[in-house]
Amino acid sequence: MRSADRNDPPISVVGRVSAILSALEDAPGPLGISELSATTGLAKGTVHRLVGQLVDERILKRTQDSRLDLGVRLFELGSRVSLPRTLTDVARPLMDDLHRATGRQIHLAALDGVDVVYVAIVHGGLPLSSSTGGRLPAHATGVGKAMLAYSPRSVVRARVDAGLPAMTPRTIVTPGGLARELQNIRSVGTSYDHEESHPGISCVSAPVFGADKRIRAAISATGQTQQMDLDRLGVAVRTAAFAISRQLRDAGL
Repeated sequence: MRSADRNDPPISVVGRVSAILSALEDAPGPLGISELSATTGLAKGTVHRLVGQLVDERILKRTQDSRLDLGVRLFELGSRVSLPRTLTDVARPLMDDLHRATGRQIHLAALDGVDVVYVAIVHGGLPLSSSTGGRLPAHATGVGKAMLAYSPRSVVRARVDAGLPAMTPRTIVTPGGLARELQNIRSVGTSYDHEESHPGISCVSAPVFGADKRIRAAISATGQTQQMDLDRLGVAVRTAAFAISRQLRDAGL
């Protein structure tokens, strides 16, 4: 997401990654770090750090002269998606791919009022209460917080007014704590569930935006806490969220 001034560089990780990919998409050929910095408005250090992660994930590739271009991973992801009709049509192939890449359980969820509704799950053998069509309070889940962070204030206020019940001892149960958490999510573009909905289970989630640039859903990778490399998984989940958002935009959904 971008700051209030449309000419300012994006402030979230999702927005920064999107800006880098869009710059390369629009460029006539590969770009260097300085050119990417100038095109996106991002600091060279930020571009260098993000590019390194994207190259590691094969989302970008380095040419022989060390310039950057779009990587084969984007083609692999995009080629799996047929003509989409719904959110699930777009997301399911990418969820399957994310599951294969991470070995984690993958959730796709949307907001219904102040609750999370799971619209698709690629199961990973976890003892969770989440199921397709199942509901959980949004403040207690990674996907829920990712969506609340980019929802109108009235939606967040409605969640607070409905109560912030504790699902585990780690659930955020105060309005101030939730407000701080949502602000942090907006600053980094990633949401975490640190055993807040299920003891011993953690997840990393990222927002999915529709063609109108409004929050549409969120995707997450979930697993046993001791098996979760949240930094590495965060890159994979944000990339999947970006790919789904782009497919929704292209399909006008």
